[in-house]
Amino acid sequence: MGDVAVGARSGHDGEEHRGHPVEAAGPAVDGAVGSGSDTAAEDGRVSDEQDRAGDQEPGGSAATPARKQRSFWKELPILIGIALVLALLIKTFLVQAFSIPSDSMQNLLQKGDRVLVDKLTPWFGSEPERGEVVVFHDPDQWLAGEVTPEPNALQTFLSWIGLMPSAEEKDLIKRVIGVGGDTVECKGTGPLKVNGKALNEPYVYPGNTPCSVDDTGGQFKVKVPEGYLWVMGDHRQNSRDSRYNQSDKYHGMVPVDEVVGRAIVKAWPINRWGTLPVPDTFDQPGLNDKASAAALTAAPQALALAGVVPVALWRRRKHGDDEGR
Repeated sequence: MGDVAVGARSGHDGEEHRGHPVEAAGPAVDGAVGSGSDTAAEDGRVSDEQDRAGDQEPGGSAATPARKQRSFWKELPILIGIALVLALLIKTFLVQAFSIPSDSMQNLLQKGDRVLVDKLTPWFGSEPERGEVVVFHDPDQWLAGEVTPEPNALQTFLSWIGLMPSAEEKDLIKRVIGVGGDTVECKGTGPLKVNGKALNEPYVYPGNTPCSVDDTGGQFKVKVPEGYLWVMGDHRQNSRDSRYNQSDKYHGMVPVDEVVGRAIVKAWPINRWGTLPVPDTFDQPGLNDKASAAALTAAPQALALAGVVPVALWRRRKHGDDEGR
């Protein structure tokens, strides 16, 4: 049969089948094709027919070629890169972790606590409100002389992308007491007043008085300019806040532009987890009446004016009557 295949392929097909019916050539051709295909298969070459046949499943449907699964170690750098980008975006625009460096906000916050700070709402024009706990950049050397730890390269990188609390020790955390237009004052041991309204402050550190009796800032009365904040720590006798920085270029005020965001959650340690809401004391009626404090200050002058005007009018009318006689 192999000879027939060779003969057929060498062009002698007519001589082999001389005198036989033409139909007899069919099997020989089939045999030649079959033998040739076997030889080609043995040589590692597959014909187009075989290739197409190999792509067909027994049922006649096309077989889906199996995809080679990508190695986990090749995907790992991509996953790490995506995670770092997401962490950086979250830290920049949404939420950032900060570590509490001092006891000035006790008992609400303890030294070493981690808080999450909302950085999203300021992007929509929201400004800090009374009672909120905010993180802000050092306005003007408030932390001068403070010893700041030096983070290593890894800590700096992780804090930069937001996977660790900020290593930037030039940030402070305090409670907003007054906003632009407010009048804030402290006399004696308290209470602290905003726009003439006394504040009930249950968040003040136990044993502390709302106001400190000293001549270095504990007694004050200030008017907060627009675009600024007056901030104080909850641990009133252990907080160098707006009261004790009135000699700086902002007179103890914090520019709103220096605020990083509002602290919203105590995230660590886990047994101290909790939210940081605004106390009810800042919702009392009349607290937003910023004109009330100014009216109280101007009351003596207003009363004097109210008394002088009628007298002047009476005297002028009397003088006119005398001339008419």
